[in-house]
Amino acid sequence: MTQFSYGKALLNGCSQIFLQQHALFGGLVMLAIAVAAPDLLGGALLGGFAAALVARRRHYAQADIEAGLYSYNGVLLGLILCNRFAWSALLPLLIIASAGASSLVLERLMRGNRQRQWLPAFTAPFVGLTWLVLSLLPTTLTPPLQAPAISTPVLDALGLGAALLKGVGQVIFLGNPLAGAIVLFGLCLASRRAALWAVLGSTIGLAFAWQQGWSSANALNGLYGYNCVLVGVALSQVYRNGAVIVLGILLALPLQPGFAAFALPELTAPFILACWLVQATHRTLRRGAEDSRPRRLL
Repeated sequence: MTQFSYGKALLNGCSQIFLQQHALFGGLVMLAIAVAAPDLLGGALLGGFAAALVARRRHYAQADIEAGLYSYNGVLLGLILCNRFAWSALLPLLIIASAGASSLVLERLMRGNRQRQWLPAFTAPFVGLTWLVLSLLPTTLTPPLQAPAISTPVLDALGLGAALLKGVGQVIFLGNPLAGAIVLFGLCLASRRAALWAVLGSTIGLAFAWQQGWSSANALNGLYGYNCVLVGVALSQVYRNGAVIVLGILLALPLQPGFAAFALPELTAPFILACWLVQATHRTLRRGAEDSRPRRLL
């Protein structure tokens, strides 16, 4: 058995947020966080390490751990919890507990996917655990940080380009065009096709939000693009038909505002649901086609 590396697991985990296994890309994701939001980097590293540690202690497959499959939800949990709550003595414990729980949940979902053809887990553990923590944790325990004011970029070529980059960066809660550019460069190193669909997804999200008259400030800060980025990257790995990928991107957009009715942050839930709808529909159509084929009598 090869020697295990937590560093490799963490780097790959950062890249797995964008459904890639590429250590250099993972390093660039960390760089983007360090450049745009250094106060979030500690939480991201702690969450990714805790998730990998729990998976290691539970004796899950070493190849899966080193591929970052157990770290990416932990990284996202560390980011969102540091973004939502002020640092205190309890915050690291909360990150460790939630990130560790994400590994337990993900192992069951991956086992179902491999043995029973369940739909992919994607970032479902991150979304579910974040909703649970935010609904149960008293605000008096660790006062939430004041939400940063969203600036309204200038609507010109430069502003639109920045908005597209922010759509990429917002996947990891970074509304910063430089961070988005760093992430996009890393994604291009890992997969040019994925990078292309990331840009297209951000573009479609921006255009759709603009056409629907949604908040221009949110649109230009990438808040309607990041789920589209993830859908484009995820479905481009499975389907070669561009129309199917675009359909998935368009499905994610109307799902996003619906979570406000439940007083829940949408996070990456629209991405998950859109991909599940596309893949479940494809499976149903494929099975229907197989059942309709004439069978020869023996």
